[in-house]
Order: sequence, then C-alpha cells, then structure tokens
Amino acid sequence: MSTHTGTRGDTRLRFSGPRVGAAVTLAAWAGLFWFLMISGRTSLYLSTRTSWLIPLGAVLASIAAIGRIASARVRDPEPLGIRETWMFGVIVLPVVLLLALPPVSLNSYAVNRRSNSTGIGSSARVVSGPIDLVDVAAARAVVDAQAALKARAGERVSIEGFVTEESGEADRFQLTRFVITCCVADATISYVTVVDAPPGTFETDQWVRVTGPIYPLGSDILVQAQSIEPIDAPAEPYLTP
Repeated sequence: MSTHTGTRGDTRLRFSGPRVGAAVTLAAWAGLFWFLMISGRTSLYLSTRTSWLIPLGAVLASIAAIGRIASARVRDPEPLGIRETWMFGVIVLPVVLLLALPPVSLNSYAVNRRSNSTGIGSSARVVSGPIDLVDVAAARAVVDAQAALKARAGERVSIEGFVTEESGEADRFQLTRFVITCCVADATISYVTVVDAPPGTFETDQWVRVTGPIYPLGSDILVQAQSIEPIDAPAEPYLTP
C-alpha cells in the first residue's frame, strides 16, 4: 500500500528588497532631519517661516520608515533590481552631501550670483522700529517703505552683516546680508554702503556690526561709520522678511 504525501507551498516570510530599500531611504531622510534639529543647522537651509518643516519631516519620515520596515517581510519577496537601486541612491544622495559637507552659509562668492533685494518687496514689513537690512530691502522695493526710510535719514542705526568688496574708495565697503523667504534657494541680498571706515582693516566675508547714522540717497543707502565692531557669524545668518 503506497502513501502519497502532498507538497505544501513555502509560507515563510522573507524580506522584500524594494521594501527594505524604501525603509532605508526613509530612515536616511529621517536621520538627516533629526540631525539638523539637534545640531541647530536648520537656519542654514530654511527661513524662520518654514523651519517647522524640519521637525514635521523628521516625525513623518520616521513613522514611514518604521511602517515600511514592519511590512518588509512578505511571502513572495521581490529582488532589489538595478533600477530600484539607482533610484534609492539618487534619493539618498542629498542626505550624504549635506552630512559630508561642512556647515557654511552663503558668502561674498554668492553675492554676485544672487539678485538684489527687490524680489522680497511684496513680503517685506513696513519700515518701523529699529532699522535693519530687511527695512533696507523694503525701501529698495516699495515706494512707501522708501519714503518711510528717507524720513528717518540721519537716525543712528546698528546693523550686522558681512563685508563685501566695493571697488573705488578705500574707506568704504558694502555690508551685506542674505534675505530668504522660504529657503536658501530663494535667497536675495540686502546691503548698505558703509563710509568713513578705516581703510584695509576688515576682510571680505568678515562679520561686523556697524553703528552710525543712515542716509538713503536714491538707490544707494549709506551708513556713516561711527564704530565698526568685529563679531562672530550669527547662529541664524539669514534674515526673513
């Protein structure tokens, strides 16, 4: 008497290559967002208006990564193909670059490659209170803001920024700050021309605090330096209108 034994299918769960790859990719981005939060580098990439995207992205990417790895084991796993590998690699590449490159802000090298501050005129605040480079940006873009700044000609201001070169007279330089509305990609420049500065004392890209009266002269806005104090680069190098 012969006995026939049926063959059962393999019901063991195995990891799916594409799902694991997706989980690793999401975890990489979650790790980047958490790192930016912990290290305080958020201000190097986003304005104060949009900085909330970092903690939100950290939480959502973490949840998605956990969910994807929890469902990565399936009965009929698919192999991770070359196409998926390249796709995941391209998505993770920005994470690798941001972690590998030193944390630096835009400097004088980027000044000539960025537009002036007229692009932020519609969102710049009214010129009121202590005058800063956002007010200067507004004055170059909005007629009412320009009139408000002219009405305060001769007022003593204290403005922080970095030194950029200006050809011509040795006792003047351009004091610049980048203004971002959303992120570094939309950065524009705002600047004043500092006059009566000690010749050859300050280097390009050096951060300083200039104190003295401000004089709007058409499209040029001058600050007559009464004092110039070297300072460390601020933790938040960009201004937000």
